[in-house]
Amino acid sequence: MTAPLAHPEIVRMEAIDKRFPGVHALRSVSFDLRAGEVHALMGENGAGKSTLMKCLSGVYTPDGGRILVAGQEASLPNPKAAQDLGIGIIHQELALMKDLTVAQNIWIGREPRQSFGRVDEGKLNADAAALFAQMNVSMNPTAPVEGLTIARQQMVEIAKALSHRSRVLIMDEPTAALNDAEIAELFAIIRGLKAEGVGIVYISHKMDEIRRISDRVTVMRDGGYVGTVEAATTPIETIIAMMVGRALTDETPEIPDLEHAETALEVRGIRRGKELRDVSFSLRKGEILGFAGLMGAGRTEVARAIFGADPRDAGEIIVHGRHVKIASPGDAVRAGIGYLSEDRKHFGLALGMDVRANVAMASLTRYADRLGRIDEGKLGEIAKDYIATLRIRTPSDRQEVRLLSGGNQQKVVIAKWLLRDCDILIFDEPTRGIDVGAKAEIYRLLQDLAAQGKAIIVISSELPEVLRLSHRIAVMCEGRLTGFLPGGAATTQEEIMHLATLRPTLAEAHA
Repeated sequence: MTAPLAHPEIVRMEAIDKRFPGVHALRSVSFDLRAGEVHALMGENGAGKSTLMKCLSGVYTPDGGRILVAGQEASLPNPKAAQDLGIGIIHQELALMKDLTVAQNIWIGREPRQSFGRVDEGKLNADAAALFAQMNVSMNPTAPVEGLTIARQQMVEIAKALSHRSRVLIMDEPTAALNDAEIAELFAIIRGLKAEGVGIVYISHKMDEIRRISDRVTVMRDGGYVGTVEAATTPIETIIAMMVGRALTDETPEIPDLEHAETALEVRGIRRGKELRDVSFSLRKGEILGFAGLMGAGRTEVARAIFGADPRDAGEIIVHGRHVKIASPGDAVRAGIGYLSEDRKHFGLALGMDVRANVAMASLTRYADRLGRIDEGKLGEIAKDYIATLRIRTPSDRQEVRLLSGGNQQKVVIAKWLLRDCDILIFDEPTRGIDVGAKAEIYRLLQDLAAQGKAIIVISSELPEVLRLSHRIAVMCEGRLTGFLPGGAATTQEEIMHLATLRPTLAEAHA
C-alpha cells in the first residue's frame, strides 16, 4: 500500500508533447508539483524546461497530453487562464514598467477605483504593502521601479504573482543576476511561500543551489523526461549525469609555461571617473587571464574601456607592441580585439536574424564584392562549418537566433569572433545562464583557443570557474586592481576574496 503524500498534489502534467517548425521540443513529458514544495526542473539548454513551463503558464498550447490542476483537467489557452487557476510565472528577463511605481506595477490593469473611476492610490499602496508584509520584505510601494536593484525588482514580480492568489509559482533562473546576499534574501522568501503551501517550480543551472532550496529534482534531456529524484539524498554527480547522459570531469587543466611568450596586450593606467582607477596589466599569447571581484568592482568596465564601448579619461592600450587608438568598438575590432558581452542578447546578437547572419556580422565586408553584394553561398558554408565545429544545436543556419537556447546563442557569438579571427578575446560571464554540459564545452573551447595562441580575458562571478579556467587571476575591488594570483589549484577562493575585499585607503579613494 502506497503511503499518502505529505502534501497534496496541485499540478500534474501527463505526456505533454509540443512541436515547432523543425523542432520536436517536448516528447511525452510528465511532471507533478505538490503544495508547499520546491520542485527543481533541470536540464541542459534546449532540454525543454522553459517550453514545458510555458505550457503550464498558458504561453504555449501543448500538441498532446493533458494538464490537471488540483485534480481537475485544465484548459490553459492563454496566460490569463493560467493566472485565474493560480499559476504565476516569473521569467528570467523581468517584465516591469520602469517608469511606474512598485504598487502600480503590481496592480496594473486591476487598480482599485474611487467614485468617478479615479484610481484609489491609498488602497493601491496599502494592498501592495500588505503583500510585502506577507513576504516578510521591507519595500516602499511608492518607489519607482527604475531605481530598484534586479533583486528588488524580482521581489516586485513575486508580489505581482501573489496578488493573483497564485498557488503555483514558476521561477526561471531567479538567481542569474543576484549576488550571495540577494540570493539569501530570495531563498528566505521562497521558504516563507513554502510554509504557506505555495508550490514552486524552480528552474536553475546552478548545482550548488539545488540542495539548498529544492525538495525534488526532475531532469529533462533533449525534450524528454529522464527522471525525478529527492534533492537531499541524490549526489550532484548523479543529477549531472542524468542531465548530460554522461559523467563530466571537473579537472583543472595544466597551466602552460608562458614566461617567454609574446605580450599580446598591454594596458597602462586606464582611468574612468570613479569606476576605474589606474588599471594596468599585460596579457600574453596563449594565456587565459581571469578577472575576479565582487559586483561593482569594475571588471566589466575594464573590458568595455579596452573595447571602446565606454570612453576613457586616461590610459594607453598596446597591441602586439604597438600603441593603438581605440575610441569605438570598430577601432577595437580592427586592432584584433573581440568582446563577448555579459548581455549577449542586447550587445552580442541580432535576435531577429538567423544564425548565418549573426556569425558573419563582424566580417561581412570580407564576403562582399565591389558593389557590396554578399556571397550568401559562401556565408552559408562558413556558418555550417561553425555549427558543426562548435556543436551548435539548430535545425539550420537559417534558424532565428532568438529561438535557440542560451548556450547555443553563446556559441553563435563565439563563432562570430572566431570568424573575425581576433587575436585577443574578452569573455564577460561566458557561461551565465548556461547548463553544465554547455559549460564544459565552452571551457574546452577556451582552452583550445589559448593552445592555438589566442590571448584571452575571462570575467566571471563564479570563483570555481575563475580558478578552473585561468592561468593567472587579476582581482579587483572598487575600480582598482588589488593583486594577481596564480590560477588553478595554486590558489583558493579565500585568497581571491581577500583581495576582492581589499578596499583602498581613504587617501586612495579620494585620489
